Order: sequence, then C-alpha cells, then structure tokens
Amino acid sequence: MSDSLSGSFGGAAEEYERGRPDWPAAVLDAVPVPAGADVVDLGAGTGKLTRVLARRYGRVVAVEPLEELRQILAHEVPKAEIVEGRAESLPLADASAEAVFVAQAFHWFANDEAVAEIARVLRPGGALVLLWNGAHPERPSPLPEPYRERFDALREEAPLPDVAWEEVVARGPFGPLHTAHVDHEQVSTRAQVLAFAASQSWIAYRPDRAAVLEEVGALLPEVEYRFPLRAEVHWALRA
Repeated sequence: MSDSLSGSFGGAAEEYERGRPDWPAAVLDAVPVPAGADVVDLGAGTGKLTRVLARRYGRVVAVEPLEELRQILAHEVPKAEIVEGRAESLPLADASAEAVFVAQAFHWFANDEAVAEIARVLRPGGALVLLWNGAHPERPSPLPEPYRERFDALREEAPLPDVAWEEVVARGPFGPLHTAHVDHEQVSTRAQVLAFAASQSWIAYRPDRAAVLEEVGALLPEVEYRFPLRAEVHWALRA
C-alpha cells in the first residue's frame, strides 16, 4: 500500500488518539490467549488496543514504525515495551510471543513477508489475532446524512486497494481462521468526530486537509454522537 497514505498517520497522531474508538475488553475473551501471556501489538499506533492488552497479559511489546504515534503510546501505556519496527522486519526474537495482535492495521502489511515474520516470532500454537472496529451493520449511524455523503465521497477520491488478507494468512503456517464479533458503543463529541475524520489516511495525506475538515465540520452539529460499533475478531493458530 502507498507509503504516503500509511505515513500520513504521523501528522495526525493527536487526532488519531482523540478520535479513534476504543476497544472493549471483551474482544480478548474471544481468543485462546491465556491471561499473563507474552504478547505483541503490531502496528500499535497510539496504543488503543495496547492499553487493553496491558491490563490482561504479562508482557506486552508494542511495535510501531512512526515516532509521533510512539510518543503518545509511551505516555498512554507506560507498562508496554515500545519498539520501532515494521511488520516485514520485526526486532523480536524467534518464538518469543504467545500471540501477535494487529488492530486496525493488517491491511497495511498483508503480505507473505510480514506473515512469515509474525510466524517466526510466534511460538508453536501461538495466535495471530486480527481486529477491526467498524460501524454496526444493523444499526443506523448517528451522523447527519449530508456529512456521511461528503465523507464517503472524500474516501472515494483516494480509494484503498482491496486486500485479500485471508488468502495471505492461509498461505502462512497457520491453522484455520476463526471469527467472532463484539458489539459495543462509542460516545463522541463533535470535536472527536472531526478528529476521527482528520485521522483517516485518505484525509490526513491531503495538502488541502484543513479546508476539507472545515467543509465537513460545517455539516456536523454540536451534539453528542453515540456510535453503535462492531469489533470483528479473527484468529489463527501457528502450526
């Protein structure tokens, strides 16, 4: 995927932390990773999932390539061991983790090289856990229709390529892919909704980012927004 898109998160680190939804602890109940395990959060960002992992597992290593995101991560999750690194070249020892978690990021590095590195770091029987937060498919959005229409139009101006990530995982040394979901809710202010918009790669990379955010902000009333969300959890065990 485009480095300009993935690298744009560095310039929107504060917005990412303010606007992106949290993860419910129940997502960890869905996966066969024992409490107290040694785990990795790959592509940890500002630590949205890392802080949930740190409350359950014994050792959490957070891998994040962007310095701006690592700074916030270190402040928010002091218990985690934070390292600079990329999925294709992990600065971690062989068979050093019982699970590798990837939250909202696997589409950026869904390739055979990254999967081979993840498998190298995992112990036999360890879990690769992929998570995505998204809108609940059966409940309406609280956002006004004009805002949603403009937001969708902006996303189509810089479309992300489709990634057949399931096929990439299947080519690696893993067993069957399992899936679960956890419904939850995120309550946001207007400012947090706009921060979420600003944190999107296809807005953050734009040279007219400020003007675009002003435009969509004019479509967003100053009210409380309750977002019905569904966290998708996928995992496979290393052979």
